[in-house]
Amino acid sequence: MLNRFNKVFNPRRFAFARRRRGYTKTALAQKLRIDLRTAVAYEAGEYLPSEEILESAALILKFPRDFFCGEELDEPSPEIVSFRALTKMTAKQREMAVTQGALAMHFAKWLEKRFELPGNSLPDLSREANPEIAAESLRQAWGLGQLPIRNVLHLLEAQGVRVFSLAIDAREVDAFSVWQGDVPFVFLNGNKSSEHSRFDAAHELGHLVLHKHGGPRGRKAELEANSFASAFLMPRGSVLAYPPRFPTIQELCRLKKVWTVSVSALAYRLHELRLLSDWHYRRLCIEMSKRGFRHNEPDEAPRETSLILPQLLNSLYQDDGMTRSAIAADLGISLHELESLVFSFVLTTIDEGRHEDNGLVTTSPLLRRIK
Repeated sequence: MLNRFNKVFNPRRFAFARRRRGYTKTALAQKLRIDLRTAVAYEAGEYLPSEEILESAALILKFPRDFFCGEELDEPSPEIVSFRALTKMTAKQREMAVTQGALAMHFAKWLEKRFELPGNSLPDLSREANPEIAAESLRQAWGLGQLPIRNVLHLLEAQGVRVFSLAIDAREVDAFSVWQGDVPFVFLNGNKSSEHSRFDAAHELGHLVLHKHGGPRGRKAELEANSFASAFLMPRGSVLAYPPRFPTIQELCRLKKVWTVSVSALAYRLHELRLLSDWHYRRLCIEMSKRGFRHNEPDEAPRETSLILPQLLNSLYQDDGMTRSAIAADLGISLHELESLVFSFVLTTIDEGRHEDNGLVTTSPLLRRIK
C-alpha cells in the first residue's frame, strides 16, 4: 500500500520504533487506542495502519512520520552485544540500547558515504595468555609504552572505533560494544563520571579485542574485560613507578590523577599488584562506600569529548550548509534522536546557521572528505 507520500509502510520499522521507546505492544496499543490484536497485526505486516494511526504513532514514539516507511535497519543481535552490566538490565533496557545501536550504525554508514574515517586497527588478542598480557600487547602495538592515556576517546577513534553516546537514563545501562562486520562500535552512558566513563571505554575495548569471535560469556567475560581495562589504563610498570607513600583515601585521590581513573579502580589495581594488603584494601573499600564514591567521584576530571564528531558536523555545515536538523531529516530520524547519539561527546553547537566550536580543534588529519 502506498501512502500519500508515495512511500511503503515498513512494519519492522514500526516495531523498531516501539522497542526504541521501551513500549510493549500492549502499552502502545493503549496509547493508540486500538486493540492489541491490531497492534500485533501492524508489526506482522498483516494490516496497514491508517494515516491517522501513523501520525499518532509518530507523536507517541517521537519519530518522524516517514521513519515508518524506510528500509530495514541493520540491528545487532543481542547475542553478539557485550553489555557492561547485562545482569542488572531489564529486557526493556536491553532493547532500547540495541535499537539505539542500530541507529548509530545507520548514522555511521551515512557518514562513511561522505568521509573516509579511520580504519579498524584492533588486533585479535583472544589467544593471549591472560587479559594483562593482552593489554600489554595492545599498548605495544599502538606505541603507547607505559605512558598514561591522556584521552581514551580520541585514542579509540584514531584506531577506527566508532564511539557514540548511550542515551538511556538508567545506571544499569553502563556501556556496550559490538562488531558490525569489521567495524567496532562502543556506546557509553554520559551520566557517569569522566573516570568511570574512561574505564567503561577501556572495558568495552577489552571485549572487542578479546571476545570478537565468541569466547567466554557472562561473568567470566566481564571479569576478563575488567582486568584488561585495569591493566590498559594503569600498566604495571607505570603503577610500580608511583607506589603510594601513604595508601589513604587522600593519597589515592591525589594519585588517581596520574592515570585519570576512579579512586576505586586505582585501589583495585594497587591490590591486584600486591601494593595493598587484603586487609588494607577492605578498609579502603569500606571507607569509599561510606563516602559515596560509587556514584560521586571526588575531584572529577573534565569529561572527554570526541575529536572526530565535531569536525564531521562542522565540515557538513561549512561545506554543504547542513545543520543538525537537516542531517536528522536526511537520516529519517528526529533531531533529538541524532543528538542523543552524540550529546555526551560533542560540545559544539552547529545548527540553523549558528556555529560555535567552544575551543575544540577544527581540522584533523584523521578525516578526508570523499563526497
